[in-house]
Amino acid sequence: MTDVWVGMLLVTGVAGLMVTLGLLAHRLRRGSAGPAIGAAMAAYDEAMHSTAYDTFVETQAQAGRAIPLLAPGKR
Repeated sequence: MTDVWVGMLLVTGVAGLMVTLGLLAHRLRRGSAGPAIGAAMAAYDEAMHSTAYDTFVETQAQAGRAIPLLAPGKR
C-alpha cells in the first residue's frame, strides 16, 4: 500500500514540477525578458550551432522585409 502512495506522490510531484516550469517559461516569453532570452539564445547558437544561428538571422531578415499586399480589387 505504501508503494502506491509513494508512486502517486512521485507522479504528482513530477507533474507539478512540469506545470511550474511551463508557467515560468510562458511568463518569461511573454514578459520583458523575452527579447533578452532570445538574444542570449542567439548568442549561444552563434557559438555552438552555427547553422541554427544562420537560420535565426534569416528568420529575422525575412520578418523585416515583409511586403505589404494590396487589398483585393485595388491596383
